[in-house]
Amino acid sequence: MLNKPTDFIASFAKGLRVIECFGAETPRLSIAEVAEATGFDRATARRCLLTLNAEGYAEYDGKFFTLTPKVLRLGMGALASLPLPQIVQPWLDQLTDRIGQSCSVSILDGTEIVYLARAAQRRVMSIGLMPGSRLPAHCTSMGRVLLAALPPEDARAAVEASDLTPRTAYSLTDPGEILARIDQVRRDGYAVIDQEVEIGLRSIAVPLYDIHGRVVAALNTGMAASADPAETLIETYLPELTRVQTGLRRVLR
Repeated sequence: MLNKPTDFIASFAKGLRVIECFGAETPRLSIAEVAEATGFDRATARRCLLTLNAEGYAEYDGKFFTLTPKVLRLGMGALASLPLPQIVQPWLDQLTDRIGQSCSVSILDGTEIVYLARAAQRRVMSIGLMPGSRLPAHCTSMGRVLLAALPPEDARAAVEASDLTPRTAYSLTDPGEILARIDQVRRDGYAVIDQEVEIGLRSIAVPLYDIHGRVVAALNTGMAASADPAETLIETYLPELTRVQTGLRRVLR
């Protein structure tokens, strides 16, 4: 909370905005692209990028900037300070061994989910997922579980602020339809996604509660799509997910 205007460092805030421009789909950016993404003028974007380069957080080939592994210190330090990943990791490891599928835990950050912990049985997505990875909330099973935990007006605001560009032919792009699915998740207590994020990928997720009954994260398992209906995930995997959900509810604070 800012007590006075001098508590806010505008240049630092701009640097953070520039870092946030980079992602799995935008690993290499030019000065013009960063200026467009942030709304900054080219001179401001250039100074921020060159500062990141000078401090070792970005590489520059004369045209494009890419973040270096050093930037991971910023996120990994925050993740390491959270008790949740350490608590859930053993549960994820055991769950993955029992069901033979990869399992993950994530939290909501605006319109995206952020992976906090993961136990990978096999790679089922074209991109590698790890703690710190981000995906859109509106089209992922964990994202819909976390959006369903919000007050309806907040969930609507998050969906309306999301980039609803379809990722596959199965992706939902109508906000009303997405919100209807989120309402269904509120009633069911779980979410099933069938190839909305990536062709060939299905997942099912449940909320994770703390001892006070508050949703603090989401747990999911993902697997390759088969000829069987997506609803078979409910019978096959939901009992194991709810078993972990119940166990963690006794220890999450």
